[in-house]
Amino acid sequence: MTSAAMSSTALNSTVLDAVEQHAEEIAALGAENESLGRLTDRAAGLLRETGVMKMLQPAEYGGAEAHPRDFAETVMRIASLDGSTGWVAGIVGVHPWEMALCDPKVQAEIWSEDDDTWIASPYAPMGILTPVDGGYLFNGRWQFSSGTDHCDWIFLGAMLGDAEGRMAMPPQNYHVILPRADYEIVEDSWDVVGLRGTGSKDIVVKDAFIPDYRAVPFSSMMDGSALAASERTNPTYGVPFTTIFPLGITSAVIGIAEGALAAHLAYQRTRVQVTGTKIKDDPYVLFAISAAAEEIKASKTAMLDNVSRFYDLAAAGTPVSLADRAASRRTQVAAAWRAVRAMDEIVARSGGNGLRMDNPIQRFWRDGHMGLAHAIHVPGSVFHASALTELDVTPPPGPMLAMI
Repeated sequence: MTSAAMSSTALNSTVLDAVEQHAEEIAALGAENESLGRLTDRAAGLLRETGVMKMLQPAEYGGAEAHPRDFAETVMRIASLDGSTGWVAGIVGVHPWEMALCDPKVQAEIWSEDDDTWIASPYAPMGILTPVDGGYLFNGRWQFSSGTDHCDWIFLGAMLGDAEGRMAMPPQNYHVILPRADYEIVEDSWDVVGLRGTGSKDIVVKDAFIPDYRAVPFSSMMDGSALAASERTNPTYGVPFTTIFPLGITSAVIGIAEGALAAHLAYQRTRVQVTGTKIKDDPYVLFAISAAAEEIKASKTAMLDNVSRFYDLAAAGTPVSLADRAASRRTQVAAAWRAVRAMDEIVARSGGNGLRMDNPIQRFWRDGHMGLAHAIHVPGSVFHASALTELDVTPPPGPMLAMI
């Protein structure tokens, strides 16, 4: 094992050990997170204490530059304790990876005084960048900014506009970086069936000035030019954006399914059905439990092996093709759907009492389905694009490239 691999393994053990030390508290805060509509300050504090939020952060700003597999395993474990806490860890915890490839000036703005500063998103291009002297004027409204109450900076997706503020042609997608003073969090904008504790609220920006270096062409993340400009050599930063960003989200969904399975097993150990049959004596339920456990494990293995493969390609300096990226996305989407389907099988066998609001099974169930509804888990265009690339139709036409 290389020294780098040994260091990464040691880090993973350290962070996971910290998560395990706080496991009962993380799980216990789940209901309060949901009631509050965001992570409690204590839940957010536990994420800081464990170190998960700095796993992908650059070393010069106190980060670990960890293997992304280690990050994924940690997110899965946290999500198995509480879905919302794991979701925020997965999404907010990925943002330091992209920031590591951005202009050093903005990295210093964010982390030089406090390297525990968190960055929110979303990346959906719902804003318009209008060119002005020295930068841009920025306006827009976005949904789904997970963990945003605990963040002091944000990435927001945008389209380049013309002088009149209309979308320029051909379309050009940007990720725009703003401090907390330049955007508004819309309270009471997150009222949903699952992942309620993530506080994924709306964001509004009105006439914010964006200096040039804080408007990042998304194409630079996709074509490798941002990595080249950063001069970073850790293979973690060579993993494709469309593999690394979904990693946190899909890992959270798989972890949620693991949490549902654990809660189901805890409940079924002493359960007696109305027929008088103990669950331990019911071969049909036992079969469903084993089948679900294996499906969830297969989803986890697929996700971890997938990101490890791309890390190894980056370490070897091997170019990644569009077909490789499409296959990676197919693996991620399929893993999420497989895990949630398996979760459904065991929830359906939990009985009415298993779905009472004081039983965590129902919260994992709602959280898992909410996570599956995220745009990165929509299978249609991803599977379509992957099939086309395997049939040598490259690039696939139209918007199918957006998630590849």
